[in-house]
Amino acid sequence: MKTLTLLNEKGGVGKTSLSVHIAAGLAIRGKRVVLIDADAQANATLLLGFEESAGLYDLLVREASFSDVMRQVAPDAIQAEGRPMKGELLLVPSNVEARNIAGMLQNPGDVMERIKDLDGWADVVVFDTAPTPSLFHSAIYIATDAAIFPTTCEQMSLAGLEKSITRLNQQIGFHNRPIKLLGIVPTIYRPKTALHSYNMAALKEQFGALVWPEIQQRIAWSEASQLRQTVFAYDPDGAAAADVWRIIDQVEVYLEQNETIR
Repeated sequence: MKTLTLLNEKGGVGKTSLSVHIAAGLAIRGKRVVLIDADAQANATLLLGFEESAGLYDLLVREASFSDVMRQVAPDAIQAEGRPMKGELLLVPSNVEARNIAGMLQNPGDVMERIKDLDGWADVVVFDTAPTPSLFHSAIYIATDAAIFPTTCEQMSLAGLEKSITRLNQQIGFHNRPIKLLGIVPTIYRPKTALHSYNMAALKEQFGALVWPEIQQRIAWSEASQLRQTVFAYDPDGAAAADVWRIIDQVEVYLEQNETIR
């Protein structure tokens, strides 16, 4: 089992959409995936058609079992009718109580210890995180095998990216746990604008091959979200789905190179 965490200390960069779609895409291709909504705003929970609930808080603070808090995501929210769905996606939902988790954890390794309950059963765990750093983030880092950083090609988002990578490296040094910086995903990208083109070039100059294919700004993302569907379900042959499949291809390369699944 591998644990993937999406990070950026800046909101509005498409982190939740990317978390949901990476989890959903891996499930479509045959993995048993558990998506953990670690943001008190509960956007991943809402996007997948569930009401906000204290699933994550119950798991980590009230010591509920995964079987008590996980929710099976309906295939028609993930994949278009008539298309193959080889795996399954389960969600640990969130709500405003997640804001209190940082103060309730007994030690930084608590999240990792709970995630171990899924080892041998799940293939991949995906964390969608809040943009504001906290001690809860530190606990998630300890449980993380690889991190993915969504960013828009705008200054505030790029600054959040720098802070997030710095904080991740600090955590690696402090806890002496290897966490792979897997990739940086430019999101909401507008290729015909000088600003985004300039910042994309700067991003690639600084990070090289760590910069993965961009996800362009497309109306399908908003339309699918309105219907509480993925773009795979809403417009499976569209350009938005094609964009995010390229990201999932990159994730699968990592998983295949580090095969510890089942």
